Order: sequence, then structure tokens, then C-alpha cells
Amino acid sequence: MIGFCDEQGAQSMNHKHRTTLHALFAHPMSSNIDPKIVKSMLDELGAEITYTRHNRLLVTLNGFTHGFCDIHHSLPKDEVAALRKFLTDAGVDPARDYPL
Repeated sequence: MIGFCDEQGAQSMNHKHRTTLHALFAHPMSSNIDPKIVKSMLDELGAEITYTRHNRLLVTLNGFTHGFCDIHHSLPKDEVAALRKFLTDAGVDPARDYPL
């Protein structure tokens, strides 16, 4: 994980990004997540974001790569599920690494 640790050993992250990360892993699945904040959160996590043709984003984090649609409104639930799986595969655990 890239980032600085606070005095409790948790990774430092902007509060809005931390809240968005927890919303991606929330049950029931949220369908009201702003994709602009998700892109900023991924950037803060250290992800490399590349724009490809056909309105797609190619995101690489900790050696894992996945393609997502570049959406300009709230994320649909299938994209939230895909992001959740991608972040889990990349070793991101919001409860462990970025507690609220």
C-alpha cells in the first residue's frame, strides 16, 4: 500500500475518499456513488489510471489491472461490484487499512 500511516498505524487518506471506499464495500450495495470521487480515491490509493478508446478506464493497482466504463453519473451496481472485487484482489481492505 502506498501512503502514510497515522499514529494508530492506519493509512492516511482524505475523509471523502475514505467514506467513498467504505461505501464501495457497504452492504447493501450503494448505487449513489460519484465516479469522479472514485477516480480521485483510486489515484490517492496509488492506482495508475489510463483512458482508452470507447469511453473506458484502465486501472492498475498493486499489479492488478481492470477496465471500467467511464461513467459521468452515479455508478451502477455492477460497476460497484466490479470495483469491490478489483480492490479486494489488489489487497485493499477498508476496515483494516482505512478505518472510519
